[in-house]
Amino acid sequence: MKTHIMNKDLSMEVLRDGLTARDVLTNKVNSGGRDDKDDAFFVCDLGDVVNKYKKWVSRLPRVEPFYAVKCNDSPHVLQVLANLGTGFDCASKTEVQKVLNLGVGPDRIVYANPCKQTSHIRYAKKNEVNLMTFDNEDELHKIKNYFPDACLLLRILPPAAEAQCQLGMKFGCHPSQAPKLLEVAAQLDLNVVGVSFHVGSGCLEASAFARGVESAKRIFNIADQYGFDFDMLDIGGGFPGQESAAISFDEIVADLGPALDEHFPPGSGVRIIAEPGRFFVASAFTVAVNIVAKRMVARDIQEFKDEEAEDAVMNSVAPSLCEEPAFMYYVNDGVYGSFNCLLYDHAAVTPTLMRDVDKEEPLFSTSVWGPTCDGLDRIMEHCLLPELQVGDWILFEDMGAYTMAAASTFNGFGKPSCYYVADANMWGSNNHAFIQSDCSARRHVKDSAITLPAMKRGLCAQERLGITQIPSVAVPEV
Repeated sequence: MKTHIMNKDLSMEVLRDGLTARDVLTNKVNSGGRDDKDDAFFVCDLGDVVNKYKKWVSRLPRVEPFYAVKCNDSPHVLQVLANLGTGFDCASKTEVQKVLNLGVGPDRIVYANPCKQTSHIRYAKKNEVNLMTFDNEDELHKIKNYFPDACLLLRILPPAAEAQCQLGMKFGCHPSQAPKLLEVAAQLDLNVVGVSFHVGSGCLEASAFARGVESAKRIFNIADQYGFDFDMLDIGGGFPGQESAAISFDEIVADLGPALDEHFPPGSGVRIIAEPGRFFVASAFTVAVNIVAKRMVARDIQEFKDEEAEDAVMNSVAPSLCEEPAFMYYVNDGVYGSFNCLLYDHAAVTPTLMRDVDKEEPLFSTSVWGPTCDGLDRIMEHCLLPELQVGDWILFEDMGAYTMAAASTFNGFGKPSCYYVADANMWGSNNHAFIQSDCSARRHVKDSAITLPAMKRGLCAQERLGITQIPSVAVPEV
């Protein structure tokens, strides 16, 4: 492995001779080269992020991705996506600052929080982050007072859909209320340029996106009654980012693509963007946790019953010699750290071991617990694992989405460090994605934020990726 510099603050390791990210995990565990060799840590394959970008552009060439920063705000990930030419979905002043500090122009940002703090709106105005969402009348008056020249997207509540995290309970106006909001926006002389929706984070219904597009089209059809000429559609996020997801990205595309072609065909003049988060990062990150303590308990005699989880392995009484035991393992990351996704994102995680498991090796009822002193800090309530020892490592893959971004240091336990890698072949053919380039640092031209398609801004990266399925567009020179 050789370390390469992405920019003056970021570095990554290039994997040669067939090494993989899994090999890096093993090497980090065995080499002892880390300051605290038993601390939990992440390994991120940045090449996986680049491949996801290629897949997006290949399968949804008309839809410009604006990465949801809240999902994983790793500077390495943000830099790679900036280099590739994506836009960014930001929800706060701090997220906007992070993206602008990468050299990304404000025309590549959508301020996609329908309920914004006034000082954050003023910051957006000062930095010419013009595109933002709203879903209520009070927000319109706020925007009128602090950023009357903003370009606004009306966020609607799409038809109901199953999702890991429902967002409709908090954001989005019912389509029946859209005419009233458009009327108020017209009275305030605000510039509403289109519609946005979000089917829910980690959507579980492929058809939900198509239904959202159809609903948005109905709002487009009435916009001219209020003096608006809509030319933008934001289809939000919710796209899966790992193979174990309940539905696949391709299943969504199979429904979404025809819906876009029907309601917003290429000749319609409507610019289409999306806010994918987990799609880009979920599968890129693996976390390794170390077993710091172990308890053997009786499997069938539990003093503390959990009626909703009869198989849960919890502290009770020690087993006798004639009973098959169960095990409780305590590891050095938990729900107050990277596994907050279990609470906030309703995620499901799967443990794997760094060592091979013999098929004849007995498996035991097992629970896995985080390091804090809170009984809530449980990662796995029941799984089957061979007997492990203090000092052994457990891996959890697909840990890039809504994990490290929301981790805390509760009880004094630090956040895991992260090592960034990419395959040598990926580095050799796509090194522009890892090293900051003129394309990612290009600044906008004043007042051009909405008129210049983002495809132009990202074209240099896409050409070097060999992606040719992007429709040709007439773009004025900047």
